[in-house]
Amino acid sequence: MGKSVIILGSQWGDEGKGKIVDMLMEQASVAVRFQGGHNAGHTLIIDGQKTILRLIPSGILHEHAECLIGNGVVLSPVALLEEIAELERRGVPVTKRLRISDACVLILPYHVALDRAREEAKGKAAIGTTGRGIGPAYEDKVARRALRFADLFDEKRLSAKLEEVLSYHNFILEHYHQYEPIDQQQLLDNLLSMVPKLAPMRADVTALLGQAREEGKNIMFEGAQGTFLDVDHGTYPYVTSSNTVAGAASVGSGYGPRHFNYILGITKAYTTRVGSGPFPTELTDEIGKHLATRGHEFGSVTGRPRRCGWLDMTALKRSIQLNSFSGLCITKLDVLDGLSVIKICIGYRVDGKEHFYPPSETEVFAQCEPIYQELPGWQESTAQIRHFNQLPQNAQKYLLRIEQLAGVPIDIISTGPDRKDTIILRNPFENIEVDSFTAEERT
Repeated sequence: MGKSVIILGSQWGDEGKGKIVDMLMEQASVAVRFQGGHNAGHTLIIDGQKTILRLIPSGILHEHAECLIGNGVVLSPVALLEEIAELERRGVPVTKRLRISDACVLILPYHVALDRAREEAKGKAAIGTTGRGIGPAYEDKVARRALRFADLFDEKRLSAKLEEVLSYHNFILEHYHQYEPIDQQQLLDNLLSMVPKLAPMRADVTALLGQAREEGKNIMFEGAQGTFLDVDHGTYPYVTSSNTVAGAASVGSGYGPRHFNYILGITKAYTTRVGSGPFPTELTDEIGKHLATRGHEFGSVTGRPRRCGWLDMTALKRSIQLNSFSGLCITKLDVLDGLSVIKICIGYRVDGKEHFYPPSETEVFAQCEPIYQELPGWQESTAQIRHFNQLPQNAQKYLLRIEQLAGVPIDIISTGPDRKDTIILRNPFENIEVDSFTAEERT
C-alpha cells in the first residue's frame, strides 16, 4: 500500500521545502500542489544546477513523477506558461508530466492591477504582498465570481464571464484607484491564444489522486508559504490569502483526510520572515546580519531580503498543534556554524506576564519579548555532513533540545542546499530508522 505524505513549512515560509520535496520524490510517484499561487518560490539545487519553481510542483524534474495542481491553487496562465517554457528549454517535458484541476481559479491582469493599486494606496501600512494578484483572485473565488481553468475551454462562456467580472473590477480600478481599465477583447484574445498549450494538461485531479491511491502509489503533497502565513491561523492581516496548514491539503486537492499517513514540518534552524508583521525573535544586530549573509536570505521569487532571528520554539509548538506533524525536518543548520552562543525562544513576556503560545491578536503578538534559553554554539563546519554522529557535539545537543521542546521527532536534517547534503534519520515513506541516530540517543 502506498503512502501519502504532506510537506509543509512550519514557520513564515522560506524554510527550504523545495529541496526536501525534490529529494523525497525519488520514492513518490505523484507530487501535488494544493494552495497558493506563483508567489511561492521553491529552490532546487541538484548537482550544482539551480532551479526555481513557482507554480509547478517540485517533483517535475523526476522522469517518473506525475505532477498535479489541485483546485486550491490560484493559477496565472501567463506565469504558468513562462515557467513551463523555462523548464522546456532545459529539456524537461512539462506538459507530459503536469495535470491541472479544472476547478483552479484563474489569476488575470485585473487581479494584479488591484493588488498593486491597493499596496500603493496603503503606503507604509502595506501588508507586503508580492503584487502578483493572489489575494484578489481568492477574493473572487469566495465571492463566486471567479473564472476557473475549465472556463478557458469554452469561448462563449469565457467571454460572458469576462464581461461580467470586468464591469465590476474596471469600475474600481478606474474610479477608486485611478488605474487604466483592462481591455476585455485583448484579454479574451490573449487567453484564447493560450488554450492549445494548456488544453492537454486539464484533468480531474481528485479522480487521478483516487486512482493513484488505489494503485498503491506514494503521493507527496507540497505546501507553499508557511504555517504563520495562513489566512486563519497566521499573523493576520500580515498573511497570505490561502490556508497553508495541513488541513488545506485535503480541501485543496479533493483527497480524503483519512488517507494521509505522515506530515513533515520543514523548520529552519533559526527563523525568518519576509515583509511586515510581528517577529519576536528578530535580530537587527551583527548576528542577524550573519544569519542573512550565511543563509543567503533573499526571496527566490521577489528578491526581497528576509528578516532573521533566533529559532522561535514558542511559535513552532503552535505550528505543531495546528498541523499534527509526524516529524520535523531541520534545514540550514550549517548557517549557525561559527556562533559561540545560540539562543532558542521558549516563551514570551508581555506586560510582565509570560506566554507560552503566540497570542491570537497580532497587535499583542507584536509586543512580545522573547524569553531565551542559551546553548553553546560550535566552531566546526556542519556543511555537507550526511550522518548524525559526524555532527559537532554541540550541534547534536542543539538538535536534541529542539526535539525535546517540540515533542516531535526530528526525522531529517539539511546541511546544505544540494539534494545530497541531507541526514535522513527516518524516511517518511518507509517509517523506519535510516541513520545511526537511534531512539536511545534521542533521550
